Amino acid sequence: MSYLQLPVIDLSAADRGPQARALLHAQLHSAAHDVGFFQLTGHGITDTETDALMSAMRAFFALPEAERLAIGNINSPHFRGYTRTGDEHTGGSRDWRDQLDIGAERPPRIPGPGEPAYWWLEGPNQWPAGLPALRAAALGWIDRLSEVAARLLHELLVSIGAPADFYDDVFAGHPHLHLKLVRYPGSGGAADGTGQGVGAHKDYGFLTLLLQDRIGGLQVQRGDGEFHDVPPIQGAFVVNLGELLEVATNGYLKATNHRVVSPPGATERYSVPFFYNPRLDARIEPLPFPYEAQAPGVTSDPANPLFAEFGRNELKGWLRAHPKAAARHHADLVEQPLVAAG
Repeated sequence: MSYLQLPVIDLSAADRGPQARALLHAQLHSAAHDVGFFQLTGHGITDTETDALMSAMRAFFALPEAERLAIGNINSPHFRGYTRTGDEHTGGSRDWRDQLDIGAERPPRIPGPGEPAYWWLEGPNQWPAGLPALRAAALGWIDRLSEVAARLLHELLVSIGAPADFYDDVFAGHPHLHLKLVRYPGSGGAADGTGQGVGAHKDYGFLTLLLQDRIGGLQVQRGDGEFHDVPPIQGAFVVNLGELLEVATNGYLKATNHRVVSPPGATERYSVPFFYNPRLDARIEPLPFPYEAQAPGVTSDPANPLFAEFGRNELKGWLRAHPKAAARHHADLVEQPLVAAG
């Protein structure tokens, strides 16, 4: 496998005896420490499940724009719902994609006096009235990928000599699970002529599992500083580590910059990232593992300070990425987001 390709890791090797599991751990250790990205097979998600989700997602994006905007995230203080093309920002620039943001279905949580503002991020989703299959497929996908991600995290921790269950407590109760259904309409329609489907960034949480179609466009920054294409593999998820794991291991595990380049012309690309995140109030303790002395330290970005309390990082990201919804519902937080985040 060339340097430019991501490792391909078969999670089902964990069930094929000690030798196969040891090889799995060696592969996970290398991928998470050296790259921060890999392709995951053997996860148990069937083609039937995947096809049901993709079919429901395509039906949603085929709805008239007025029906999609009727569940716009501008209506939601919890940042749930539809965002039209160009209304989300990464790195201060517009992303050329539209999307539906979905989380675990919960009652609205309005922070009381003295409570952290990140509790605004818990609440109900918005669903298109005429597509009941979308709700079933999306919430079912969250449940299934939560199982895969939990198993993967256990194996990953073991691979670096840490206790498998060390972070079970931060996922207990109400983890902040998040799903995006994303369409990239192609660079041909970009008003500013850019190819930024989504700008370069790192994810905030623990693990991201991405389902991408056959079009491609995802790029990962490798050790040479360049962004390299991630070719789609049928039936595989692209997995990347989030900043919480980098912080927890003092930089031994790597959260890596990645971006999406818009497909050419009028070509559409569909993708479904699932973010495996802990509870909003979870405080992420340093991970005890035998390679601590080799940890290089956490990447520092003055424009993106990281907090041990996950909800503060998550709220900071939503306020920056969705300025219209933030201004409408959280003007007080926009003025002082890092203080008000709790």
